[in-house]
Amino acid sequence: MKTYIYIGAGGFAGAVVRYLVKGLSADGADFIIPVHTLTVNLLGAFALAFILTAALELRDFDADLRLGLSAGMMGALTTFSTLCRETVELMRAGSAFEAVSYMLLSVLAGFVCAWGGMHLARKLGRTLRKKPENQNGTFYLESDETD
Repeated sequence: MKTYIYIGAGGFAGAVVRYLVKGLSADGADFIIPVHTLTVNLLGAFALAFILTAALELRDFDADLRLGLSAGMMGALTTFSTLCRETVELMRAGSAFEAVSYMLLSVLAGFVCAWGGMHLARKLGRTLRKKPENQNGTFYLESDETD
C-alpha cells in the first residue's frame, strides 16, 4: 500500500508541475512547435535519468521513493501521447516539416538531456563521496580505493 501512496503523491506533483509549465507563456511569442510539451518532456528526460542514476548507482534509495519519483512524478510530468497527438495535428495542418522537426528535436534533445542527467548525477556522486581526510583536493570513489 505504501508503494501506491508514493506513486500517487509523485503523480500528483508531476501533474501539477506539468500544469504550471503549460500555464507559462512568452508574451508575444508564436512558436511553430508545441514548446510546452517539448519542455516537460526534456525536463522529464533529464530528471528521470538523474533520479534513476542517483538511486541505482550512487545511493541506495528506498524502492518506494524511487518509484514515486520515477513512475509517479516523471510519468505524470512527461507525455508521449501528447507529443504524438501534436505531431499528427501539425501534419494535418500541412506543416510536415514542423512535425518532423518537432519529433526529431524531441527525441534527439531527449537523449542529450538524459545523458546530461546521468552525467550530473555521477559527477555529484563523486563530489559527495570526497574523503574529508584527503588534503590534496582529489577524491576517490569507494570502488577506486585499493587495499
